[in-house]
Amino acid sequence: MSELKRFSIRTFGCQMNVHDTEKLSNLLYHAGYEAAGDESAADLLVINTCSVREKAENKLYSDLGRLREWKAEKPGRMIGVGGCVAQQEGQTILRRFDHVDLVFGTHNLLAVPAMLEGAAQGQSGVRIEESASQDRFDLPERHPAFEGRDTGHSFVTVMEGCDMFCSFCVVPKTRGREISRTAASIVAEVRNLVERGVSEITLLGQTVNAYGRHDTRRGVAEAAGTIPFGGLLTQLDAIEGLRRIRYTSPHPLFFDEVLLRAHGELESLCPHVHMPVQSGSDRVLEQMRRRYTRADYETIIKGLRVVRPDIVVTTDFIVGFPGETDEDFEQTLSLIESVGFVDSYSFKYSRRPHTKALELSAEEIAPEVASARLTALQDLQRRLTLDHHISRVGSRAEIRVEGESMHGPGQVRGRDLHHRVVNVPVGDVGAPGAGSYIEVDVVEATPHSLIGTPVTG
Repeated sequence: MSELKRFSIRTFGCQMNVHDTEKLSNLLYHAGYEAAGDESAADLLVINTCSVREKAENKLYSDLGRLREWKAEKPGRMIGVGGCVAQQEGQTILRRFDHVDLVFGTHNLLAVPAMLEGAAQGQSGVRIEESASQDRFDLPERHPAFEGRDTGHSFVTVMEGCDMFCSFCVVPKTRGREISRTAASIVAEVRNLVERGVSEITLLGQTVNAYGRHDTRRGVAEAAGTIPFGGLLTQLDAIEGLRRIRYTSPHPLFFDEVLLRAHGELESLCPHVHMPVQSGSDRVLEQMRRRYTRADYETIIKGLRVVRPDIVVTTDFIVGFPGETDEDFEQTLSLIESVGFVDSYSFKYSRRPHTKALELSAEEIAPEVASARLTALQDLQRRLTLDHHISRVGSRAEIRVEGESMHGPGQVRGRDLHHRVVNVPVGDVGAPGAGSYIEVDVVEATPHSLIGTPVTG
């Protein structure tokens, strides 16, 4: 770039999108941009989109309509749209919003700097082609300007895409088919991060524990450079200086004995698993094409609690799936009780393009019924979450400090090994820096977090 320009990125959706925003930010730093303090100071605004639910998609279109005025306020401003809606809609976005300069899909982050050069010359562009090449993982090292934002934690992509084709999910369309990175490249990236001060990583993949499965099944794992997911965790656990490993989101179908044992054997593997279940009804699970039963799921949880009794399990739910009866929903509530989920993300079913569930439209649940079910589920989950938090009062925890607490100055916020948020008043002793570790005594429970006091001495 001939002159320094400033960028801002709006990010919606899952951790994969958050990590894609980090990757894009790093690319923009390398391309000569700097981060804007806020959107009013930006020359480039990118919206990194999510299409898991229709509401997020509609919000994009509303935002783009309003941004026409933002772009007109300053000559030379540019607007980009990336992520899953961009992958899904492509050229349609440019036709509908002629003030958008570039649209890039989930496989095309590396193309963005060149697309910006073209857009600066008035050449609007769309790049949504899929790639099965490892090249799309070949990103530059962290730019010094990006490095300063590190708080001791980093996401690490191990695989992308999904071959499961659940009937409600658009991800195989927007993220493509499964592709796993080589184990050597993942280990090298994590070693590099640890050398730069990162002590906690979260491994990412649409079905993260499916890592390497196709290569193993075809007998080409050695040539492809992949290994089973449990073996990858073992290699990462051996890296000196890496204190915590997390991963998200595993699919129950690929939760094998090796991964189960890893939770009892690997010191750095955190005692927390976020494993989506979606429903407690076998009939609904079959309609969703989830390929496991309620009993299968419960067996995994029981196994985890044998090897790691203090493990915390969180999950995802969809309510109001077409054809879901009152009895089906009651089975979901009973699963929440029997497993004792510490937390969950729950949503009403949303019609998505290119999904098999659209064929069930005649069985769609009335919006008011779906809303009532969602409220009932979330009420139950809030009670269980608070009960768990209360049970933690009087215990001791190690937290990695993330920054200032949302509750105001004089407090810091961190996460413990179980991924629970802990707010800690630090008073006049001075706030520990982001990325540092402190021991706290848990003294109070709230519906959303724990409150701790620093352990002295």
